[in-house]
Amino acid sequence: MNFTQFLLILRARYKIILITLLVTVTTTVVVSLLLPKTYKATASLVLNFKGADPVTGMILPVQLMPSYIATQVDIINSRRVALRVVDDLKMAEGAAVQAQFMDATEGKGNIRDWLADLLLKKVDVAPSRESSVLELSYKGNDPQFVAAVANAFAAAYQQVSLQLKVEPSQKASGYFIEQIKQLREKLETAQAKLSSYQQEHGIVSADNRLDVESARLNELSSQLVMAQGQSMEAGSRQRQAQSANGASPDVLANPIVQNLKVSLSMAEVKFAETSQKLDKNHPQYQAAKSEVDKLRSNLDDQIKLASSGVAGNAHIFQQREAEIRAALAAQKAKVMALGGARDEIKVLVNEMETAQRAYEGASQRFNQTNMEGQSNQTDIAVLNPAVAPLDPAGPKVLLNTLASIFLGTMLGLGFAMLAELMNRRVRSADDLVEALKVPVLGVVQWTAPKPRSRGLFNRALKNNLSTN
Repeated sequence: MNFTQFLLILRARYKIILITLLVTVTTTVVVSLLLPKTYKATASLVLNFKGADPVTGMILPVQLMPSYIATQVDIINSRRVALRVVDDLKMAEGAAVQAQFMDATEGKGNIRDWLADLLLKKVDVAPSRESSVLELSYKGNDPQFVAAVANAFAAAYQQVSLQLKVEPSQKASGYFIEQIKQLREKLETAQAKLSSYQQEHGIVSADNRLDVESARLNELSSQLVMAQGQSMEAGSRQRQAQSANGASPDVLANPIVQNLKVSLSMAEVKFAETSQKLDKNHPQYQAAKSEVDKLRSNLDDQIKLASSGVAGNAHIFQQREAEIRAALAAQKAKVMALGGARDEIKVLVNEMETAQRAYEGASQRFNQTNMEGQSNQTDIAVLNPAVAPLDPAGPKVLLNTLASIFLGTMLGLGFAMLAELMNRRVRSADDLVEALKVPVLGVVQWTAPKPRSRGLFNRALKNNLSTN
């Protein structure tokens, strides 16, 4: 079908098109005039999602803005917000509303849910493209009622958003209370174990005591080295005194021995002089000899006593060395035991510090979570509250009429084409070609004897047919 055929069909079926257009426009106008007037109230909400939280100080990243706004739109359109609006406005308490609920549902279900569904059908939330403002609108027949519902939705949305924000913190606070209780018990147990171990071993500060005992161990080591040297020297003197009594320096240095040697020398000189002058049986000779023998005997006794003193001194040094060695061994054992105690105390201290850090961290997190759970600050503010509209939002008669003209024209064209398909007529040479499948050799021009012209449309059609 070409354009000429289409125009011929429209010309032949113009009555159908006009009747369809007239019926559509008339019906639309009548319905628009008969429909009750609807009013629309709008409340503007600002989402301060870029601001810092007054409790945690956290800032929402900018890249989360689209999903955040979409989430807020879903929250406004949620049943939870609608149920709160129903409760705030006490809509379920009216006798007329209860009667409507009984008529609509026959008593099935819950009146609050039924009202919430009705409210959500008339709520519209439109986010702005380049801002964080939400337009919350509600449509209805009563201007005062729609304004009240829009403001109630805004208030309910603020409360629900705040509850969604603080409810996780409140639940987490209960969890932290149990955890803090357990961590406190662990900390007290660790402190008790550390205190009991310190009291049992008499340790106040393991590091300080270990330093003192280590210093004492070093001092005993030095004393042992010194005592060993003294013992070795005393043993050497003892052996020298035992092997050569008179030649020992300790014996020779004894003043009694020195005095006795001097007296013995003098007595021997006197005895020598007497032995040259007198016979051995002479009393003077016997007296001088007795004096010499006595002095020599005394000298031998003193030499033995001096040698015994050297041996006793060596024994004393050996005994002192043994005592220092025993004290050193005991001190070593004590230092080793104190080192083990220090390691055990370190383990207990680390355990206590770990428990304390866990307890302090949980307490800090609990305090922050508890503050979040008790917060009444919301990041949603009402920019413009809804007011009762003065002019109705619908029905829009002019807009509906223009839409009905377009729709009626499309329907008329459709009905005309349908009528043509149901009753196909030959209206041009092209129709003959399509119907008979034979070429058209000529066209006889004929004009119907009508008193008046059909206008520019018919003349254009005739000129087109003549050209064909």
